[in-house]
Amino acid sequence: MPRRTKKPTGKLRIIPLGGLGEIGKNMTVVEYENDSIIIDCGLGFPDDEMPGIDLVIPDMTYLEATREKIRGVLLTHGHEDHIGAVPYLLRTLNLPIYGTPLTLGIIRNKLQEHSLPWKADLRTVNAGDRVQLGCLEAEFIHVNHSIADACALAIRTPLGTLVHTGDFKLDTTPIDGEMMDIVRLGELGREGVLLLMCESTNAERQGHTPSEKKVGASLEYIFTTHAKKRIIIATFSSNVHRVQQIIDTSARHKRKVAITGRSMINIVSAAIELGYMKVPQGVLIDINDIKRYKPGEVTLVTTGSQGEPMSALYRMAYGDHSQVSLDANDLVVLSASAIPGNEKLVGRIINELSRMNVEVVHDAVVEVHVSGHACQEELKLMQALTRPTYFMPVHGEMRHLCANRELARYMGMDDKHIFLSEIGKVLEIDANGARWSGTVPSGKILVDGYGVGDVGNIVLRDRRHLAQDGLIVVVATVDMDEHQIISGPDIVSRGFVYVREAEELMDRVRQIANEALADALDDWDNIDRMMMKKRVKDDLTRFLYAKTKRKPMVLPVIMTV
Repeated sequence: MPRRTKKPTGKLRIIPLGGLGEIGKNMTVVEYENDSIIIDCGLGFPDDEMPGIDLVIPDMTYLEATREKIRGVLLTHGHEDHIGAVPYLLRTLNLPIYGTPLTLGIIRNKLQEHSLPWKADLRTVNAGDRVQLGCLEAEFIHVNHSIADACALAIRTPLGTLVHTGDFKLDTTPIDGEMMDIVRLGELGREGVLLLMCESTNAERQGHTPSEKKVGASLEYIFTTHAKKRIIIATFSSNVHRVQQIIDTSARHKRKVAITGRSMINIVSAAIELGYMKVPQGVLIDINDIKRYKPGEVTLVTTGSQGEPMSALYRMAYGDHSQVSLDANDLVVLSASAIPGNEKLVGRIINELSRMNVEVVHDAVVEVHVSGHACQEELKLMQALTRPTYFMPVHGEMRHLCANRELARYMGMDDKHIFLSEIGKVLEIDANGARWSGTVPSGKILVDGYGVGDVGNIVLRDRRHLAQDGLIVVVATVDMDEHQIISGPDIVSRGFVYVREAEELMDRVRQIANEALADALDDWDNIDRMMMKKRVKDDLTRFLYAKTKRKPMVLPVIMTV
């Protein structure tokens, strides 16, 4: 009789902690019994509802609660939305970090800006390598993306193989000469894939994503038609293939290249050191030396393609850059598309440059950018290669995830095998199938300067309130025993009205505050400082809304003697 294979009795749990229903902040936990791994550890950027916030990272409460089970962090590539939160994770959890050489090179630069309680355990892997992590095994698979060294992951578990695509596209003519390893993905499909977690960023776009080489042709055209102008090209610092093409095109046109912007300098330095970029002898020059050359002999590669305040291009546009002053002899190329939410910032930069008579070229004018993410035909190819039993769209807003779900349906997958998840929602798979299984703590942790998580919803609400309606401070000193106002009330207004032009209103505010305090002090039986503050706040709020239809934050400061 043939021997029966015993079915695994454990449960595989897939727990997204970020990257679903949003752009960025990508992080997923894969857990089988007493072993778990983390895939990516990215950050997001604040929206208009988060005044003063610098960064947004995933809530790591669940990771801290299950720290004994975590065997390591696997990084798919070196973009901020996949690695940016690693320094914050390492503040509390000392975990091994696995990544390809360029990815870890970027991490090392980032960690220099953070003070950690221990030395980071960074472990270099290459595409094709396998890593054993408890009962889980991870294989790194080469894919094309807008950064070198990007990988998909095949996670072998006792129940079957999980494939996480990371960010990818199919580029048949990549700059580094290596196409995505579709052969290996096809082999995994023949072996059997239990679950495919597939990126969704471009799931609404039909067709294929163009090759990075298309940008090279556009650069050649720009350099040829603007031979006498200094060319300033802003792009993502992590796109070393784009920067390589800019350097190569500059060298062909006998131009020197200067790099500016901290992240651009850091990543280009790491890429050259690790051999991911090759720069012809004598082409790179220091930014301080650009004035020694005519405009047509220089190319600048800079950060600021998203209009980020204080980026190098932003400072150039507003005349604050210490080494670069722009004029009509310059051409600015924005070799990047605006990330959703950044359109206004980019538009502001273009307007400011236009005001300075600087010609601006962007994707709407010449094809100077191609996406690093798979469009519909490539997403369908990924499903066809891996032939998964279950499918979970990841990486994107809800509309992107739903579009990817529609592709799975088109490919013939049963609705019951497609799982549209949310952050914190647990997908559980065992020998009997897949199902939802509750939630874990999840959400957003806000980073403001050196503070991590100390700005919550209440503080944000107060900041929005201050931003919308301003602040009125009422300062007074009272004698609680004698029931008298000793000094004040004095009124300070910030962001509400200009006091010198609203003296009558401010006099009335002072009068109402005085009356509220006097009434509170006359209540001999219930005199209380908190009650006085509430009385002043309520009376002023009612008066100001009736008078101005605005509700500034009223902050009474009552001192007692």
